[in-house]
Amino acid sequence: MADTLLRAAVVGASGYTGGELVRLLLDHPAAEVTFASAERHAGAALGAVHPWLRNHPAAGRVTLRPLDELPDVDVAFCCLPAGRLPAVLPRVAERAKRVLNLAGDFRLRDADEIRAHYPASADSPFSFTYYVPELSDAPPEGRFVNLPGCMAVASLYALHPLYAGALAEPRVVVDAKTGSTGGGRDTAEHPAERFGNFRVHRPHGHRHLPEIRRAVAEFSGTDLDLQFSTYSLDVPRGIVVTGYARLRPGVTALDVKRAYARAYAGRPFVRVQSSPRTPRDFPMLKAVVGSNVAEVAASVRDDRVVAVAALDNLVKGAAGQAVQAMNLLAGLDEGAGLPWTAVAP
Repeated sequence: MADTLLRAAVVGASGYTGGELVRLLLDHPAAEVTFASAERHAGAALGAVHPWLRNHPAAGRVTLRPLDELPDVDVAFCCLPAGRLPAVLPRVAERAKRVLNLAGDFRLRDADEIRAHYPASADSPFSFTYYVPELSDAPPEGRFVNLPGCMAVASLYALHPLYAGALAEPRVVVDAKTGSTGGGRDTAEHPAERFGNFRVHRPHGHRHLPEIRRAVAEFSGTDLDLQFSTYSLDVPRGIVVTGYARLRPGVTALDVKRAYARAYAGRPFVRVQSSPRTPRDFPMLKAVVGSNVAEVAASVRDDRVVAVAALDNLVKGAAGQAVQAMNLLAGLDEGAGLPWTAVAP
């Protein structure tokens, strides 16, 4: 049986996303953690860096190692902070049959936007395919795949049916509220400043804005006039995104309802709350945190539409999305090794 398992490497396993990937892969029926890298923590046991993983029966078999020791693997998940992968990518590409990148270095195409947001990758010779399992027609055939950002993909799930069906005007406002793990494990913000607080993170210029515009144009053919602002929630996990737009003349609430049902039919990890009537019917963190499920809903009044999406930024927004992509690329069951239900209260 061991000979049939996919050999997986987690490059940058000491961060929150890398640790979440290791957690999912330890329980995956068709994959094994062959290698987990962390330069600062090289030689440390997995449970010493991620105490929440130390009681897993297989945790003792995982020791964090320097990237120079990377062996040949079937897939390498790259969880390095933005800007770190381009320098080490030749080494990873030499050893991995397929590279799945969870950071933003290769998400954009416009040269000016790349230099503004991800300058370390501006002159890289490597080319990645941008892949969103629910929106892409088929898994990419190339070796190098870049997955979407967490707030970007939540925004895409909220907006895609409106623009794939040409139902809404291209001018849209999106606000995205994210938990503290979205800032990474090395964030300088003191917990006392976040606890009991709700504040603006970035009103303008977030690097997910060009990603959302590029993805909506690619998947629906619409060039958005997008205002994208982000906010910090006093929770460790989770994202809630809200989009505000006007419908095109003649578009009805029924048209919108049908568009969301059609867009995500057969997409098991995006669940449409088709007839939200009370606040509890709308997407919310308690329904998704801990799972690989994104919830979406849209509410229409007159010519105005409010689209909402919620997901766990570390699972569906990052590590779970990556495992889902691996499953599809490898011809496995899409849901293999992935959690379906939230953890609450």
